[in-house]
Amino acid sequence: MIKRLFRAPPVQGALAWAFAAYLRVTLASMRWTQDGLERAEAVWDAGGGVLVCFWHGRIALSPACWPLERAQEPRALISLSPDGQFIAGAVAKLGFPAIRGSSSKRGDQIRAKGGAGAFRDVLRWVAAGGGVAITPDGPRGPAEEMGQGVPLLAKASGVRVLLVGLAARPCLRLKSWDKALIPLPFSRGAIAWCEVVGAARTTTSSELEQLNADWQASLRRVTRRAEAMLE
Repeated sequence: MIKRLFRAPPVQGALAWAFAAYLRVTLASMRWTQDGLERAEAVWDAGGGVLVCFWHGRIALSPACWPLERAQEPRALISLSPDGQFIAGAVAKLGFPAIRGSSSKRGDQIRAKGGAGAFRDVLRWVAAGGGVAITPDGPRGPAEEMGQGVPLLAKASGVRVLLVGLAARPCLRLKSWDKALIPLPFSRGAIAWCEVVGAARTTTSSELEQLNADWQASLRRVTRRAEAMLE
């Protein structure tokens, strides 16, 4: 009963608004340190499509790594789950409309039609020079294990890929599958960047599997680097 109540659209809308307002104030109050920022700046300055990846548990920190006034116009790839609806509502209010399937829009959201539709929408968006934020271990994990979607998108699109490690201290850590981090006002934050070349359109299936393993290791590594920056 309580679960159904919290997933009711009016309740989710109010919670998304409150969470977005909290993040907007909190992220602006934090003291941020960045490592490898020049990698991201080179991508922002060059323009063109880009895929930006960070772990699902770091979603609450992710708006801090995307300068809306400078970087490619963003979209966030969000699952069709009920929890995804809440996340989509919150990030849209922070300037990151969600891709959830169809390219036909309803306000700031994109109407859901499933994974294949979302894949096509991502390709169209990056082909037009936009950027897409992706959590490659979402929506159900296992945490910090990269699914095959990002290498496939990189191969199909030919765009660059940025891997981002995000950390905050002190912070709240939820007891969710992804051990989600919620930053606290006036805390410290860290962002570590790693750019990978991407995937050629001629990349074979076995090469994609190796890319998946390499990118997973790199994303774990930059996440640990961000955490170490706050020790």
